[in-house]
Amino acid sequence: MKTPLYSNQIPVSLGNRSYEILIQPNILTQIGRVLQDIGLSGRVGIVTNPVVNELYGRVVHRSLKQAGFSPFLVVIPDGEQAKSVHWLSKILDALVTQRFERQDVVLALGGGVVGDVAGFAASVYLRGVPFVQVPTTLVAQVDSSVGGKTGVNHPIGKNLIGAFYQPCVVVIDPQALQTLPKREWVAGLAEVIKYGMIADSQFFEYLERHVEGLRAQAEEVIPTVIRRCCEIKAEVVGGDERESGRRRILNYGHTVGHALETWGHYKTWIHGEAVGIGMVQEAEIARFLGMCDKELVERQRDLIQDVGLPIAMPSMKFMDLWGAMQHDKKVVKGQINCVVPKRIGDVQVVPLVRQHIRQWFATSQVSRAKRLKPVPQALTRPRPHKKK
Repeated sequence: MKTPLYSNQIPVSLGNRSYEILIQPNILTQIGRVLQDIGLSGRVGIVTNPVVNELYGRVVHRSLKQAGFSPFLVVIPDGEQAKSVHWLSKILDALVTQRFERQDVVLALGGGVVGDVAGFAASVYLRGVPFVQVPTTLVAQVDSSVGGKTGVNHPIGKNLIGAFYQPCVVVIDPQALQTLPKREWVAGLAEVIKYGMIADSQFFEYLERHVEGLRAQAEEVIPTVIRRCCEIKAEVVGGDERESGRRRILNYGHTVGHALETWGHYKTWIHGEAVGIGMVQEAEIARFLGMCDKELVERQRDLIQDVGLPIAMPSMKFMDLWGAMQHDKKVVKGQINCVVPKRIGDVQVVPLVRQHIRQWFATSQVSRAKRLKPVPQALTRPRPHKKK
């Protein structure tokens, strides 16, 4: 696949499904040329939400028109509510109405929710049409836009309905992060820290040294963070596209994190916040089971807390947590499998024994007075972007 040379270009090697991650400031103004250069043509269904559309929809639409494409908008609601079968159907309705054909392109412009549901629509419409990821949030740029995981939520569990469907290209404009609200930026840092924990101790140490820069979205820190996370994700996905082996390490923090999101009806925490709590608790589980030492637990907890993420579990019953984890994608024959750390930069997947986790739950901070304070109601439905 021929692609233009950009300031940062990372290959995702998957044979005939290989593609590039292109990282460049202000690349949104060149999106039409990017799609031309990889051989795409025809109509482009831009799936986005109202806030992102207001900020970047016109820029992307204009660039596509100038490059000879015929773009149109499909606007879905902001937030996790849009990651549903209902809104998947609405996207498919729009493609049918536009008489979309197999050479036409679905372009996801937004965060992880937009990318997941738009990608799933692209995977099932006409049994698959070209798909382009244009992530505009930190979580999406460093994690969810790469690797081909698409899907929607079910009321009982997160991401239970979906497909592996790789994009043709991932186009990352770091400038888009300047419009993120503080809460969304901080939540995205959970996925950043995750990459240090699962695969790169030196990157973890870099994050420890640059806590203030991370909190302040320092321009000198952002390029390093985005590139290194994408490099790790591309390497892991290239070796295990469909999560049959090593790719499962990318779910660190997500067994507990997804359970919390489901338990909170996708309203109490945004994704990165739940993952941050999940990493803290899964490291505590590993320590309780004798798989890692106290220093690892404390270093990770301190970094997660220092960047501004929550770390404490809510007041909940053991069976609420265990029941929610039963619907995790990593469950095999009823057995919950969880990613736990051995050392910083090295994790493993282990089966969880109910009796052991109940003992951990009873003796940990989960059942003690130190509880997570309720999130103010005004923050439970955050806007993914703010105007510049």
